[in-house]
Amino acid sequence: MKLRCALACVLGFAVLGTALAQVKQVPPRKGAPIRSESSQPVQQNAPQSRMRIGHGDITGDVLGMHNLSAGGPSPIQGPGNGPCIYCHVPHSAGNAGLWNQTLSTATYQTYTSQSESNHGNQQLPLGGDSNMCLSCHDGTVAVADTVLFGQLPTTGGWMQGDDFTTQLQSSHPFSLVKPLHDNIDLIASLVSQGVTGDKTGAIKLINGNVECTSCHNPHVQSLDKLSENFLVRDSSGGQMCLACHDPTRTQIGGQNQVNPLAGWPVAIHATAQNTVSGQAQLGSYGTIAANACVSCHTSHNAGGPVRLLRGTNEADCAGCHSGGTNISPAAPNVFAEYQKISHPFPSGSNQHDAAEPAVLNNNRHATCADCHNGHAAQQVTSFNIPPLIRGSQIGAEGVAMDGTTIVNPIVNQYESCLRCHGYSSGKGAGTNPYGYLPLRANSDPLNVIPQMNVAAKSSHPVMHTRTSSLPQPSLLTTMLDFNGGTTNGRTMGVQIFCTDCHNADDNREFGRSGPNGPHGSRWWHILERDYEDSQAPGGPGTLITINLNPQPDLSVNGPYGMCAKCHNLSIVMQSVSWSGHNNHVYTDGFSCSTCHTAHGMTATSANPTGLRMVDFDTNVVGQDTDPNGTRWPISYDSGAKTCVLMCHNTAHDPGGGTRRLSGAQQPGSVGTIKRR
Repeated sequence: MKLRCALACVLGFAVLGTALAQVKQVPPRKGAPIRSESSQPVQQNAPQSRMRIGHGDITGDVLGMHNLSAGGPSPIQGPGNGPCIYCHVPHSAGNAGLWNQTLSTATYQTYTSQSESNHGNQQLPLGGDSNMCLSCHDGTVAVADTVLFGQLPTTGGWMQGDDFTTQLQSSHPFSLVKPLHDNIDLIASLVSQGVTGDKTGAIKLINGNVECTSCHNPHVQSLDKLSENFLVRDSSGGQMCLACHDPTRTQIGGQNQVNPLAGWPVAIHATAQNTVSGQAQLGSYGTIAANACVSCHTSHNAGGPVRLLRGTNEADCAGCHSGGTNISPAAPNVFAEYQKISHPFPSGSNQHDAAEPAVLNNNRHATCADCHNGHAAQQVTSFNIPPLIRGSQIGAEGVAMDGTTIVNPIVNQYESCLRCHGYSSGKGAGTNPYGYLPLRANSDPLNVIPQMNVAAKSSHPVMHTRTSSLPQPSLLTTMLDFNGGTTNGRTMGVQIFCTDCHNADDNREFGRSGPNGPHGSRWWHILERDYEDSQAPGGPGTLITINLNPQPDLSVNGPYGMCAKCHNLSIVMQSVSWSGHNNHVYTDGFSCSTCHTAHGMTATSANPTGLRMVDFDTNVVGQDTDPNGTRWPISYDSGAKTCVLMCHNTAHDPGGGTRRLSGAQQPGSVGTIKRR
């Protein structure tokens, strides 16, 4: 075989002179690839049975796109029919490998990231494997600029993406600075022994380094029949990536470390059999599982260069999770939820990076990878009870209830939420885009940790189990679904999720067809259902004129539908636990939020008891001044079930008496209703 190839080259040189005389000369253009007067590439697919090479025959597709001879399959074509001469000469070559193409001496901008300890050389050793490849593919030396024959005339031009230029930040690291550094997601033998995990031996280090030829065989385009990219072996199922990257490794030097690839073998992106459209550009294979790593990553020309993502941040996920026909069956359309009131994507100076701290201080953003780990996430096929995470969040990073301890991977769902909704700074309460924000005794209304942790005076049982000894006659035994029934409800346990309130308004867990989770909702604060806040535009204690709902619908479709999911509001209106519920909520039309906080009360709350989550909205409720001119602090007596305050121009004096002041709200009067 080698003899026949050499003979083909020699005979090819013999006919080259005649061909040069017959082909119109195209001047060489140093610094850019050669193109002809016609910019249209020729036929891209190489013949599969037999390719003519000079006066010798080689069966099968061998060089493919690297056959630049006239009439060959390459989009750039030179004179004659000797394909080897564009890279090699049989004699008199001054470089290793009998190299004929003029070598590039370019300086490169190579891949870097905060989580990558290995970095590529900016200048490559002349004559090394990668230098040879880039002598065409960086565009600084014209194709067919040969050492022996000078610039050969060519026609045609590059296929899109084949001219990498010198900006290689979006390409996989190669020709690395030695010594190589070990990392928890690398095969243990890679650095220690210079051996990959590829059992076929096709993928290997070149002189102890990652080079182009570690992954590519420039002489055979179609060893992988589906991904015809000169790969050294079939790469379906991520086999080429997994030759160097190990998702099962847990230690370096006997020390446990978190592997960002952990969980990959059983992750949904490694196992999903959804078919992938050929137009999706999400890999060369037929299913998500077969595309594996390249569904989200690409080794060259990455749209999101950090971590070689196909798109930057959430754009990388949009190919499959935004509806359309890219995959079948279609995945839930998560991105439709972001057209509603939603978590903020990274923008401006608030950018996401995989190496960023778990507590997001002064970096307000929420991209997919902040809550999900694409290497470990599994499909949610059943709905487990709180507080444990669902399969879609397996492998994600979070923060413990103390607000500072990193939990990686998270165990409880709320640990993911506390990355942003705990002690992190810069949450932007003054520019809150999520609707009206009640003002409670807690100093930071956006820090839910002191409101809901085990030290809270009273709270919804998110971070702890339900421990109240007080009767709760309105509490349902099953959460109600969107239809107000229990068919798609969930048994009421002793703990709840953050997402039992903050969820998509069309989620499938409770009976509709949309994705689960707080991606977006039509209701304020990304609530699953409506929850209206009464407001007093004139200030604390003045008339409540916004969101008055006398005789409200008490079902899951009403203005307090969020409460009705877990509480029978008809029983609440019977005033079993407090005689004033019916008058205040049903007759006068005031919201639950006027007196009750939704999350909980801190241990340092100004309220003297904190029972039953009574924590008045001090935007609406003000201090009472009695007839003697004494100004009283806002307070609640849980024993007598009375309060001291001023609300809707009505004074609630010590001892339980009330006085209607001039312009006081009359029972049943209707103010402005602002509902979405």
